[in-house]
Amino acid sequence: MAAHNDLGHWGEASAASFLLEKGFKIIAKNYRNWQSEIDLIVAKDDMLVFVEVKTRSGTAFGMPEEFVNATKAKLVMRAAEQYIFDVDWENDVRFDIVSVLILPDGSTEIRHIEDAFSR
Repeated sequence: MAAHNDLGHWGEASAASFLLEKGFKIIAKNYRNWQSEIDLIVAKDDMLVFVEVKTRSGTAFGMPEEFVNATKAKLVMRAAEQYIFDVDWENDVRFDIVSVLILPDGSTEIRHIEDAFSR
């Protein structure tokens, strides 16, 4: 497996742990539908949250969350619509980004951007 894939999986695991600590329940990881994938589906109270995780080992090309473009947002929303239909979800939903950045000293900075894009 390529190093960038390992980094991505590590970032998703870090994001999941971070969200668990914030009181979210992990519903699904790497939910796939057609050509779309949702990294994490989590819930808290009556809110279902679809999470795109972006992990980077530096900021030379920008912050991790800057790599979620309109095309990626549309793909996530398409997969979310199918998931909502499949489970017959009737409460609120939200789309978040969790940015995982490895700093030069080896420490990690995790940022949770709520309501990063809307349906």
